[in-house]
Amino acid sequence: MDFDFTQITAQDRYRLLTNFVGPRPIALVSTVSETGQDNAAPMSFFNVFSHDPAIVILGIQTKADGQEKDTVRNIRRSGEFVVNMVDMAIADAMLVCGLAVAADVDEISLAGLTAAPCDQVAARRVAESPCAMECRVERLIDYDRRVIVLGEVVHMHVRRDCLDAEGRYVDPDRYQPIARLHGDNYITSDRQFVMPSPGLEAVQGRLKVGV
Repeated sequence: MDFDFTQITAQDRYRLLTNFVGPRPIALVSTVSETGQDNAAPMSFFNVFSHDPAIVILGIQTKADGQEKDTVRNIRRSGEFVVNMVDMAIADAMLVCGLAVAADVDEISLAGLTAAPCDQVAARRVAESPCAMECRVERLIDYDRRVIVLGEVVHMHVRRDCLDAEGRYVDPDRYQPIARLHGDNYITSDRQFVMPSPGLEAVQGRLKVGV
């Protein structure tokens, strides 16, 4: 089947893209309001796109009525946010943070999570997260009903047991983030496997010569 994205509805585009592009990592994004209120919301339009500079990207849609979400308002005002990675231990709490509550509700507290201070940004991180990245806004790209947030990671908090003995690489038996597939379907990374490259020399004979 073929789908002309210039002709189909936005909802159909969403359905096709999220069904086939996945799994998508989940960013539990924490921000702080002008009055110092903690806010947290999960975003599955998220990934890391560069290490030098260290850039992560969020795609945040407006509310159904077209109004900006609390997360976006806080990011625009403060220029800061925190990406808290999600594993199975806080998966249920992540869903609570995604509920449509009033702006003055502290989702971190509502979900039974603990807000902890950051080192370089005013927003607070989720203490239970295996990895939290403090970010400053690098730029915002606005569309009619979505904003693309490019954030530069300026500090990272990693739970010690998620790393190997040298503290350099992730321990795959301990750090197992979850990701979203489509609808209410998620996947966990507890079934990992090693797949090294065969190297060019091993496949050299397959190349056609003199074509």
